[in-house]
Amino acid sequence: MKKHVLSLALVSTIASTIALAAPAIGQQVERSRPVETRLDNATPLPADTPWPGGTIALDIDATDTARGVYSVTETIPVTADMKVLTLLYPEWLPGNHAARGPINLVSDIRFFADGKPLQWVRNPLDVYQIDVMLPEGTKVVTARFVHTSPVTGREGRITMTQEMLNLQWEKMSFYPAGHYTRRIAVQPTVTVPTGWAVYTALDGMSRQGDRVSWAPVDYETLVDSPIFAGKYAQQWDIGNNVRLDVVADSAKELALAPENLARFKKLVAEAETLFGARHFDHYDMLLAVTDRMGGIGLEHHRSAENQYEPGSLIDWDAMDWDHNVTSHELVHSWNGKYRRPADLWTPDYRTPMQDSLLWMYEGQTQFWGWILAARSGIQSKETVLGTIAVAAANYSEGQPGRAWRPVSDTTNDPIINSRRPLPYSSLSRSEDYYVEGALTWLEADQIIRQGTGGKKGLDDFAKAFFGRNDGDWGISTYDFDEIVATLNGVYPYDWASFLKTRLYQPNQPAPMRGIEMAGYSLTWKDKPNSYDAGRMKGGKYLNLFYSLGFNVDGQGKVVSTLWDGPAFRAGVVDGSTVVAVNGQAYSDSVIKDAITAAKDGKDPLSLLVRRGDNFRTVELDYHGGLRYPWLEPISKSEQGLDRLLAPRTK
Repeated sequence: MKKHVLSLALVSTIASTIALAAPAIGQQVERSRPVETRLDNATPLPADTPWPGGTIALDIDATDTARGVYSVTETIPVTADMKVLTLLYPEWLPGNHAARGPINLVSDIRFFADGKPLQWVRNPLDVYQIDVMLPEGTKVVTARFVHTSPVTGREGRITMTQEMLNLQWEKMSFYPAGHYTRRIAVQPTVTVPTGWAVYTALDGMSRQGDRVSWAPVDYETLVDSPIFAGKYAQQWDIGNNVRLDVVADSAKELALAPENLARFKKLVAEAETLFGARHFDHYDMLLAVTDRMGGIGLEHHRSAENQYEPGSLIDWDAMDWDHNVTSHELVHSWNGKYRRPADLWTPDYRTPMQDSLLWMYEGQTQFWGWILAARSGIQSKETVLGTIAVAAANYSEGQPGRAWRPVSDTTNDPIINSRRPLPYSSLSRSEDYYVEGALTWLEADQIIRQGTGGKKGLDDFAKAFFGRNDGDWGISTYDFDEIVATLNGVYPYDWASFLKTRLYQPNQPAPMRGIEMAGYSLTWKDKPNSYDAGRMKGGKYLNLFYSLGFNVDGQGKVVSTLWDGPAFRAGVVDGSTVVAVNGQAYSDSVIKDAITAAKDGKDPLSLLVRRGDNFRTVELDYHGGLRYPWLEPISKSEQGLDRLLAPRTK
């Protein structure tokens, strides 16, 4: 083979060329570096002025229940000087406390003027904004698009089934930018499947066949007035111009016994007695009894969206655990809709909401939701006590995350996490402003009652804070200082320090003081209380959180794990499956019997656990038996909590 040999001269020439081209060792190469221009992405504030084009017509065809599609035609009048029509899709949604507007469900968007298509573009810095280019002389823009309800739960909340629908106006409409939403007039119309009943708090309803219209209304009120419609439906008058509007999966689910209908009537009376005023001219308690449409509990000023599981009306006692949402959402008409934190109110659905006072907005609503449920009989006293017991247990033993994260920071959770599942929620914490907030308000109630010798309580605060200006169904904002000042008006105390300590500092003692001041204590038994038992049956899981440190579904799959609990320390995590217990195939009864037997023995529990394709045997040296929380009075005499839960009306 012939060898190719470079001459010495050529080698020298190449080396010299490389030396000239390459920087010296340590010398920096001048790299290309872009310089960012300032982005004009600040949220523009709207003006408190009317939309100059006039009334927008919003026409929705909701008849395609087979495919779960809402077909929308929105007719938007514009003024002659407009070159671009800027439309916004609602992003920051009231009651969601976060930017959750499902613009991903809006498709096939097209705009027309005089029958001709118009060009449009989405703002890359705000994908909820669409700019429509207007030819000279355009007077009206017609938007046509579809909103697609999820058809399976993994796609999002299902809003349309073959028996019912839950139409939320903000999910299927755009509004013009630059104006307070209360200054934009809309004429709404909906076509529903043949013969379906339609319920909403909107005024001026007229119906021709299955096409239903209402009087023109401002966009803010429209968004606050959703529709429940259904094939199987019934409406009841429950007093004081309040209606119970029920849609259900089947006709049999509407069989509400007279004595249980009376509980809803009592709920309204107890609420009005508590607050001493009302902030609606009429109210619709919208209720879907279904497991086919996505569950919901969402507040509005003159209505609320509620969901009960099937059987909740016809098997009242067995489903008592499921009834609280209606009392909770009713309270929101006063707390959250009429009285609203100043930083949570926004003039449109683009301006970011700030959730700093949700421990008041939701926490005190949770508190009054419990109290009014018991006072009215919407839930039994036993069920409400069980609910509070479950809450107390969670903060006493089930939430190590309290060591690092205060309640006040959990008010950011709707934005941070959007209720997505977490691997270790006991460490991360979630929206604890609801329940720990409620337990904090229970303590506040007892401080007032003990300080006034039982003459006053949080009822007096509710009347002073929420009960003013009877008949006003506008919005009255508040801040931390007003909360403190009103509390001091009821009973002088260092309320600012109380709230800041309990809610704004981490690693506080478990919020048990209110329960104890009210004459009850947290105890543990080897069987669940009625609320816990109902919740387990409804959710189809077994609660072993306070024994082995996990919850499992009916097939033994671990669905939640207590951080640093026995199972966690053994490496059992969410998604693992308990295949066998002490050599026996898993079942709920097998694992409960094994836990009970281990209480009097010394041998550890032996679990065969599968995770993915791997099997391993886990030894849990636990001998505490089954543990479920209960509240029990400290003596047989009537206690403060008994008096708090007692009815106020005859």
